[in-house]
Amino acid sequence: MTIVVTGATGHLGRLTIQSLLAKGVPASEIVGLGRQTDKIADLGITVKQVAYEDQAALQAAFEGADKVLFISGSEAGNRLAQHTNVVAAAKAAQVGLLVYTSIAKADTSDLMLAGEHQATEKMITESGLPYVFLRNSWYLENYNVAQGLEHGLFGASADGKISAATRADYAEAAAAVLTADGQAGKVYELGGPAFTMAEFAAEVAEQSGKPVTYTDLGEEKYREMLVGVGLPEAFAAVLADSDRGAANGGLLVPADDLESLLGRPATSLKTYVGNALNA
Repeated sequence: MTIVVTGATGHLGRLTIQSLLAKGVPASEIVGLGRQTDKIADLGITVKQVAYEDQAALQAAFEGADKVLFISGSEAGNRLAQHTNVVAAAKAAQVGLLVYTSIAKADTSDLMLAGEHQATEKMITESGLPYVFLRNSWYLENYNVAQGLEHGLFGASADGKISAATRADYAEAAAAVLTADGQAGKVYELGGPAFTMAEFAAEVAEQSGKPVTYTDLGEEKYREMLVGVGLPEAFAAVLADSDRGAANGGLLVPADDLESLLGRPATSLKTYVGNALNA
């Protein structure tokens, strides 16, 4: 069996490969594709330098693949053309199963981030390829505990619950799907135990013994704050919109799917904060 992991040189790709190896998949059966191949050269797998812009190279890398983990591109706003190449290459190579990392509630979400995922899911379903959608909610790593401890936490998610999980948990879930039978056609809504940002701040305060607060600015003022600290306008707008969506439940999903794939509880907010404070 051959498992190909695209975007393998990013955080999620590397963690997924490590999970596959931990599950006993031989290194000889794993192929990692990415731009900065030196980042996974130590894992003992086959590594190929391939970019999403190169459809021919993608198709060549996919030939003979039983399963492909298609990690969505990291350049929001530019992903659709890249994803079109990946899906076309996978179809031409007739891969056995295409596993795509999407976003929470991709079929109904009104988040700005969701549009490209909706379009990609549509392309995949119309391709006729066997597929699995891993609809990942937020990363816990999106929240910088050290900065929150120093400056407080800011956002626009109000009292909205956010089902965040660690990259390592999402990676382990992806590896579980890639190593299981009978997955074609499944859609997983993945996220960890939910919390509000006020609860996040309270957890940091409790474990650090220092006062930490969450200030809700509303979408527009939060966008302005992000621009003020140096983020590009477009990226700031996406982050502020994501908080707007989170306030309305856009990032809230049950933890059941993730924990079922993990075979254990997902990493808790308490554990994440504790690890960050002790790093």
